[in-house]
Amino acid sequence: MNYRDAGVDIDAGNELVERIKPAIKSTRREGSVGSIGGFGGLFELPLNRYRNPLLVSGTDGVGTKLRLAIELDNLDGIGIDLVAMCANDIAVLGAEALFFLDYYATGHLQLEQAERVLKGIASGCKQAGCALIGGETAEMPGIYQPGDFDLAGFCVGIVEKDGIIDGSRVAAGNHLIALASSGVHSNGFSLVRKILEVSAAKLSQDCGGQSLADALIAPTRIYVKNLLALSGNCQINAIAHITGGGLVENIPRVLPDQLGARIDLSSWQPAPVFDWLQQAGNIDQMEMLRTFNCGAGMVLAVDAEQAQPCLEQLAQLGENAWTIGEVIPRENNAPVIFT
Repeated sequence: MNYRDAGVDIDAGNELVERIKPAIKSTRREGSVGSIGGFGGLFELPLNRYRNPLLVSGTDGVGTKLRLAIELDNLDGIGIDLVAMCANDIAVLGAEALFFLDYYATGHLQLEQAERVLKGIASGCKQAGCALIGGETAEMPGIYQPGDFDLAGFCVGIVEKDGIIDGSRVAAGNHLIALASSGVHSNGFSLVRKILEVSAAKLSQDCGGQSLADALIAPTRIYVKNLLALSGNCQINAIAHITGGGLVENIPRVLPDQLGARIDLSSWQPAPVFDWLQQAGNIDQMEMLRTFNCGAGMVLAVDAEQAQPCLEQLAQLGENAWTIGEVIPRENNAPVIFT
């Protein structure tokens, strides 16, 4: 017997590495050292640009959005989702994303499938400005069903110690600025899939000028470069990445305990996909707000006098941004009040 008889094809793994080398090479940036294939990835810290730097790390996956992507055979953007979920998390601290590693696990390595996913990861790294310096492709027969796979990502960034955006400067009266999402992003898909099952909806049906499938599977927006550009010109007191837990859970994570947020629900119109989810699933408004981003992928807290200059620069950077609310003294232990 040999390893292939047991379900693991070493040759296929080696071929995958060769196929994706050009995509990985395209992510090289200042600090990149060597190439993939070693036991560890190397990266030279840009210490010449920092006085007292801290490393910031983040790890995440894309959840059950994977199941929908596999069923639709729409795998090209799922790697972007993976990078986004990690890189956006460290960006809220004001960090520059430096490098990324991925973990791809499957029962039987299908080269075409894996190549599409890993090229998406490389695309996401380019959007975030970080280098893809390594990863792991694990073939584990008996653990995954045929055609299934799982993903995890790991991102490391750097930030000046006295430049960390940690929420300590947030004060009552700060304006809250939302940056538009590209759709559902990568959270709440267990509920999305349940709605699809119960409603028996056709994924080919129209949803705001595109198919429902395309609206649901749209890759997560990566905000890293624009947040870095903005922080160089505007004082940002806090940033919340609106992921699992929605606006209800994520905004309080970056506010001091004595402060809360007042969110004006009339300040924006969520994308049609959110209206469809709410109606097809008969979902209560508060459940929507604590499960999905509802159209707001990031929320920034800035001083009132900084709000307009920040909005103007965000527009120049290509972001759809608006004032979504303000920071207020916490009332009745309610961290977020919706009006």
